Amino acid sequence: MTRWLNGLQPWGVVLLRLVLAAAMLYNGWGKVFPAGGFHGHMSMAGVDHFCRYVVTLGLPYWLGYASVFAEVIGGLGMLVGLFVRFFALLIAGNMLFAILFVTGRHGYAASEYPIALLAIAIMLLLTGPGRMALDRRMGLI
Repeated sequence: MTRWLNGLQPWGVVLLRLVLAAAMLYNGWGKVFPAGGFHGHMSMAGVDHFCRYVVTLGLPYWLGYASVFAEVIGGLGMLVGLFVRFFALLIAGNMLFAILFVTGRHGYAASEYPIALLAIAIMLLLTGPGRMALDRRMGLI
């Protein structure tokens, strides 16, 4: 059984990459298109609202855009396996900020989710994208 499971190991990396992609796209998409959220309709005003929230955390406004970029563009990159290590680094930084500046303000309550995503991002930074990835097809790894 161990030999069989060892043969599946590279697919575990792909599975975690897709889980991270889904989480990032879900969270980022809601910031770009907050249907029923920040403004009740789909518009880029949601990003501005999120950036203003980032400022209330004591961080610069532009960091909100960087966060949305990491989540949406990074999530798409993770989905197709393109520039995985670069996007893993951005996502890891994004999750570190979420842990320190968002959950940290509340005694780290509910920090399990960003910690798990941080761990997945670091794992992908170290291992690469796995078998099914554009990075591999394009010879980038």
